[in-house]
Amino acid sequence: MVMQKDDWQEIETAKKAALEVLLHNSRGAFDGLPRTAGWGYPEPYTRDLMFSIFGIAVSGNQQLIESIRKVLQTLAGNQTEHGHITSLVHDKDDRGSSDATPLFLLGVGIFRKLTGENEFLEGAVGKSLTWMEYQSPDDRFMVAQQPTSDWRDEQWVLGYGLFVNTVLYGSLRLLGQNERADGLYNEMRLSTIDGGFIPHHIHEGLIVKSKPYFAFWSYKVYCSDTFDLLGNSMAIISGLASAKQAGAIIDWVEDQCKIMQKNGDLAANIPPNFFPFTLPGEPGWHPRYENFNMPGNYHNGGIWPFICGLYVAALVAANRYDLAEQKLVELTKLVKLSQDPGLEFGFNEWIKAQTGNVMGVDWQTWSAALYLYAAKCVEERNTPFFDEMRSI
Repeated sequence: MVMQKDDWQEIETAKKAALEVLLHNSRGAFDGLPRTAGWGYPEPYTRDLMFSIFGIAVSGNQQLIESIRKVLQTLAGNQTEHGHITSLVHDKDDRGSSDATPLFLLGVGIFRKLTGENEFLEGAVGKSLTWMEYQSPDDRFMVAQQPTSDWRDEQWVLGYGLFVNTVLYGSLRLLGQNERADGLYNEMRLSTIDGGFIPHHIHEGLIVKSKPYFAFWSYKVYCSDTFDLLGNSMAIISGLASAKQAGAIIDWVEDQCKIMQKNGDLAANIPPNFFPFTLPGEPGWHPRYENFNMPGNYHNGGIWPFICGLYVAALVAANRYDLAEQKLVELTKLVKLSQDPGLEFGFNEWIKAQTGNVMGVDWQTWSAALYLYAAKCVEERNTPFFDEMRSI
């Protein structure tokens, strides 16, 4: 696809709108910290704001950069004795998230690269690195999590989740923890175990033998090979996926999306966060899914603009520049959708896969931030802060 002049003009307009959203959300009702969304979600959720660093870091806007400095400093101040980072930035007692601590490490790593402040929050970083070591059940490299404890608050991830481990890997590289990152890389690239028993000399990994992508999660003889777009996009961006594997993952995703479109399961020309959808009666189905996670909804296959932004970045990382431009155009259409017809750009939270209808909250911080990051990746044909680690 050759980008048309009108496409680039629309992207520039969307970038300005995204910056407006981030500035609007940069100061909220809780200690002057940023809001998670312009309407609804007034709280400063750690995971959302850590992801917003991707876009803020490439925006060049000093006001936003200083707002995220305050977020990181507040998280460090509210860190637990043993190094755990809270789920809400301002609330030292809101704990239990498996992704807040590795995302904090990733956020600090990006912030250090951006500012050149190589020892920024050194004490807090050291404590969080130690915390993450103790999240490994076998005291090796991969870390585990409890169900519904990462950003998927209504979806079960058991044992070694792909998303949390890809975030940890990226943070280790950014922070110069290369020996530990090498160990995590080697462990994640082992195959899942499908023989029904574990030989003493074999450790499970996250490579699915029959598929090109990484498993959603794995633990001992159990695993889920459903496709996780966020985890696999992060794996491509960070270099956990080789160039050859990255290309195979992308080809598989695009082929599957065509099949879903043909079957009426996908209304947009951009992938959902998780597929095939978990259907009622299947082993992965839980009773609460009926209220929150019906097929094509929310975490069970909803379309999330912030994840689509990372998929665009993954396409750039894999040198699929034409496809990245095409998907950025599709993402631009997506971020225009809103609950409020008076908004030119909604930057909504998530969209139902089968209908393309917006279902979440408008002016979501991470939707706007990851749009800015995706646009920067396409324009410059690189992935800021991650190119170097892929060469490793």
